[in-house]
Amino acid sequence: MLRDDPLFYVVVAAVLGVLVILMIGIGGFAKGGEFNRRHANRIMRYRIIGQAVAIALILLFVWLRRGMI
Repeated sequence: MLRDDPLFYVVVAAVLGVLVILMIGIGGFAKGGEFNRRHANRIMRYRIIGQAVAIALILLFVWLRRGMI
């Protein structure tokens, strides 16, 4: 069961982390102004790194659990 697997919770945390970063980026873009000018590129880089980590964790999870069904 997925609830018994700690790696599942790590994957969920990584995906939620990407969602938070995305929402901060969208909020900054919508608001515009100084915050967006100063931080937009940095937030985009954090999102891309977070997505790469989340995808790697998802692939690891699928690879490790593929024969356990």
